[in-house]
Amino acid sequence: MNVCGYDTELQSSSPIRAAVRADLVEASKSAAAASADREMCRFYKDHQMADSAHDLAQYVSLALNLGPPPDFTPKMQESDMPPDSTYVLGCIPLLKAYYGAAKLHNVWLKHKAEYLALIDQYHEPVARMITSTDNYLRMPVSEYAGHNFTVLLEPMSAPGQVNSRNYLQDYYYVVVSPAGNNLHMDEIRHTYLHFVLDPLVAKRATALQRLKPVLIAVQKAPMAEDYKLDPGLLVIECLIRAIEARTPADPKLPDKDRQAMIQKDEAEGFVLTGYFYDQLKQFEKGGNGLQSAFPDWLHNMSIDQEKKLASEMQYAPQAAPEVVRAAKPPAARVDMAERELVSGNPAGAEKLAQEALQSKQDQDRAYFVLARVATLGGNMQGAQDNFQKALEATKDPRIEAWCHIYLGRIFDLQDERDAAVAQYKAALNTGDISAETKNAAERGLKQPYQPPVHKSEQP
Repeated sequence: MNVCGYDTELQSSSPIRAAVRADLVEASKSAAAASADREMCRFYKDHQMADSAHDLAQYVSLALNLGPPPDFTPKMQESDMPPDSTYVLGCIPLLKAYYGAAKLHNVWLKHKAEYLALIDQYHEPVARMITSTDNYLRMPVSEYAGHNFTVLLEPMSAPGQVNSRNYLQDYYYVVVSPAGNNLHMDEIRHTYLHFVLDPLVAKRATALQRLKPVLIAVQKAPMAEDYKLDPGLLVIECLIRAIEARTPADPKLPDKDRQAMIQKDEAEGFVLTGYFYDQLKQFEKGGNGLQSAFPDWLHNMSIDQEKKLASEMQYAPQAAPEVVRAAKPPAARVDMAERELVSGNPAGAEKLAQEALQSKQDQDRAYFVLARVATLGGNMQGAQDNFQKALEATKDPRIEAWCHIYLGRIFDLQDERDAAVAQYKAALNTGDISAETKNAAERGLKQPYQPPVHKSEQP
């Protein structure tokens, strides 16, 4: 991009950018490099976006999904890549030709130490931010074990532009161009909060369906359309904005200024921000982690009240740009499976859960979906087998607890009361202390489970 005319914020960029650009001019003087340069830049100009932020975003998306030089092999099938990256996928052979002809590896080696120095310079403030955020949330690291959060420092991009990405809820990236003290810590923290909190929402597809009336009420809001269609996306964004208002960069920020932040967010369509802000006030006084508190917040929310507030909201004419704003890749198979199950399509849910198992995605949740599908179909042996497999695969206290509860109900239906009681007791010892889980397990201990009379009452 820099070779082909990307000059956005050049004067305020890191000195590394100007030095590398000078080396690229020199490297392009050979006949082979000049020819490769022309072909690459012709493609760039043909695919250039109207604004520099989206122009940069599509190449960042592509770069994050390519293997290392000199081959730049895509990490996945084209159909699975983010849509914005596929728009510029044709630049790969041109980039490979330019990389070899201009000897880009030598340019990298010349400036490698400067990149490493940037990492040393900014490591400490990012580490402090992560520690303070973890301390506030009081969540165990095991909750997001296996997920990756990476901050990439790229001085060749404009320092005013930040690109955050979330791929399949496993890989979170922030690409920033630091210049002086301008590291965009607010945007980095926002993405880190997504990294930590997104899994909480992904596991609660059933509870989130209650929020659909609120989605209807926010259709005129200026926020991105995705938030108006997916209750999980709306909930997590509102929760994160509430946390940001409770823990601003200036801890002495007056309450009226924090309330102004809430009002601004709600006027953009993030209408649950105030609700979560109030819940966080009480959360800060307790000792439980957000992992334990969050299910109760969803359960106790008055949908009618939130819908009324959303319906009466005076929405702003436009919303601020999203922090995690790039086009999203296809949803994880198990998330889609849970949505299909809730929507009354067990066959579709089963197919997607099997695909998740084959690709080794969220195996505990996939088995849990398969078990519930088997339950709906009256296949008690299949349900029992899959709940047991989910138990063996999971580290999530909630999934563990509900596997025990469902197994207890199966044993009750088979008149094996002692085995059922053991399962309900095990559910209470998993670490999931949400009211929903506790009430279900305690009901099972008091009396044997009886299936609901109507299908609509099925758990």
